[in-house]
Amino acid sequence: MITAVPGVGVGHYTDRDGVTGCTVILLPPGTRGSCAIVGSAPGTRETDALRSESVVDEIHAILLTGGSSFGLGATNGVMSWLRERNVGFSMRDVIVPIVPTAVIFDLGIGDGLAHPGADDARAACDNAATDVEEGSVGAGTGATVAKWAGPDHRRKGGLGTASVRTGDIVVGAIVVCNAVGDVVDEHGEPIAAADVPPGTPWASVTPTNTVLAAVVTNANLDKRTCAHVARMGAAGIAQAVRPAFTFFDGDVVFCAATGQAAAEPIAVGAVAADVVAEALRRGVRAAQSVP
Repeated sequence: MITAVPGVGVGHYTDRDGVTGCTVILLPPGTRGSCAIVGSAPGTRETDALRSESVVDEIHAILLTGGSSFGLGATNGVMSWLRERNVGFSMRDVIVPIVPTAVIFDLGIGDGLAHPGADDARAACDNAATDVEEGSVGAGTGATVAKWAGPDHRRKGGLGTASVRTGDIVVGAIVVCNAVGDVVDEHGEPIAAADVPPGTPWASVTPTNTVLAAVVTNANLDKRTCAHVARMGAAGIAQAVRPAFTFFDGDVVFCAATGQAAAEPIAVGAVAADVVAEALRRGVRAAQSVP
């Protein structure tokens, strides 16, 4: 799991009635991070702070959430939870936690008015642990895939996690798959695909689809190399989703480095792609149907 990286904890809030939720990744002190926005319809918060030229050099948590743009407000709950524990960026006498956030659109399944709020994100922080539940939980509760042929043919998506250890380096990922495309295994065989005849035309698809990934490693990377590892990690989405990065997806990949071990950034990025693909497939395989 992503929690194989020392100091990392993951917590979920799951609303099974509204069919939405959020997932927080709590990070140890000194963690640096950046991101790659590879989709055309992202919903994000604090991603500008992750650019290499920005002054912020530490991030304290990552939030993945449902609820589309409404879900961005859940970030305030993570921030208040961290501030109460004196975790954050020191601004004179004020502590400001840095919590990059990205959302999926899950308003078309379950209660279209339901979305995670600040209290729900605080509950996710309280639930944080090293054992991570996968499938239709947290930010993956309302995820769906294979929507390219229309909503009647969609399949359930979900949240998954995986990790790889190479020597002293650990690279972990947690992925929420809400893609418009089909999800395939390592051999290109379908895991979750629209059950339609070959040659079926694309339906009228709107920008309501997203794959969100958070890659965390114990490698010692700066923000610039974290950004590059995030871009390399995005290749894992293309391994598992067909097609990926469409005009109708808001894909975002975060990369956070806790700095505990020296590593070659290219090697970390190469591993990240495989870990993202594995986590994505695990989440879809573990997903459960909802009414």
